Amino acid sequence: MARTVAGSAYFCTVLTIPLTELPPDFRARALRWAAGFAQCAYYEHNDLAYPAGPFDRLLAVAPASADAPRSLSELRAWLAALPAGVPGCGCISYEVKNEIEALQSANASGLMWPQLHFFRPQTWLRWHSESIELHGDTAGVLKDILATALPALPAPAVPAMRPRMPKPDYLRAVEDVREDILNGEVYELNLCQEFYAENVALDPVDVFLRLNAASPAPFAGFFRHHDHFLLCASPERFLARRGSAVISQPIKGTIRRGNTPTDDELQRHTLLHDEKERAENLMIVDLVRNDLARVAQTGTVQVPELFGLYPFRHVWQMISTVQAELRPEADLVDVLRATFPMGSMTGAPKIRAMQLIEHYEGTRRGLYSGSIGYVWPGGDFEFNVVIRSLQYRQDTGYLSFQVGSAITYDSVPEREYEECLLKARAILDVLGAVVE
Repeated sequence: MARTVAGSAYFCTVLTIPLTELPPDFRARALRWAAGFAQCAYYEHNDLAYPAGPFDRLLAVAPASADAPRSLSELRAWLAALPAGVPGCGCISYEVKNEIEALQSANASGLMWPQLHFFRPQTWLRWHSESIELHGDTAGVLKDILATALPALPAPAVPAMRPRMPKPDYLRAVEDVREDILNGEVYELNLCQEFYAENVALDPVDVFLRLNAASPAPFAGFFRHHDHFLLCASPERFLARRGSAVISQPIKGTIRRGNTPTDDELQRHTLLHDEKERAENLMIVDLVRNDLARVAQTGTVQVPELFGLYPFRHVWQMISTVQAELRPEADLVDVLRATFPMGSMTGAPKIRAMQLIEHYEGTRRGLYSGSIGYVWPGGDFEFNVVIRSLQYRQDTGYLSFQVGSAITYDSVPEREYEECLLKARAILDVLGAVVE
């Protein structure tokens, strides 16, 4: 049964507690407590440095609510009604593309996330370098968190994850996309594939904590909407707003970390000088520049970093930064309509790429290549790109993850398949699973 917090939803109290007064496992206890609510969002930066900064460490909960926006057309008025100081926490599925463009999603889904969902937290916790703040209805919350037990659970043992697209079909699809590129349909297409299991019983909090430990990321997150769970280890920022500035940081370019310092530096050098990866990154940077220009002040779109290389636990990533000054009237909904879905997960040109994605992939993406994030009443916001993530329906036991790679004419199908498995490595290890 989902928890509730007694009292008025927006009786705003702020309690500040030094971290030195809390046990080392406080975050795990807080998440275990929070996951008992019908609506829960946890954003985690894992103490990682990132250009323009990572997620805030923020945990928010609420009981079920009837006024949640379900579309972009409802989101603007909902955000305008946020109480002072209260963030809006939400998820945006890939299928929001259908509201922005004349597109459809007719493929099957074992997940069926709402197209879009935001909630106003009744209670939320915000971490700082030396303290934590409890906001909202705080009565008894700290006591409840400290009393929350952390069960000793065995490691997950999911026997196998089945490919929605068997390997021969995936290799054939890559060749077909290369033919589409040769025929001028697209320049690049992000082709993804789903791996899934059915009738799985697992503990979402336990699996998230294991995934977060195995693959710490600056835009990690745990999101619950009733029986739907997202367990996210994303390294990628989609959008951030800081005052009038908006920032997007597409990732295109991946290579495994080396086993020794010398090997690792060789891998880094190889990625930096890989012409295919640089071409993919540049194409998406151009797409993002064009998207942001639709809501930016004239002449303000800039690329302060191109082809930046950043190390993560298992891979090197090539990350570029695009930023602009927003027009005064532009808000989150305007920016989403101009930029969603993120070009790093579609390809270019974007609309034709999304049509071909619908044709080739055979399954809806759900929150994969969508976004989770938060909005502050002043208009600032932060949203990630949902990749390196598990999606789980607790009521049906349907468990899913998706991985993909950018296909260009120079793509070698077998290498693209290997890149997908590299991106899936941490998830498979955490689940104790293999690909069937």
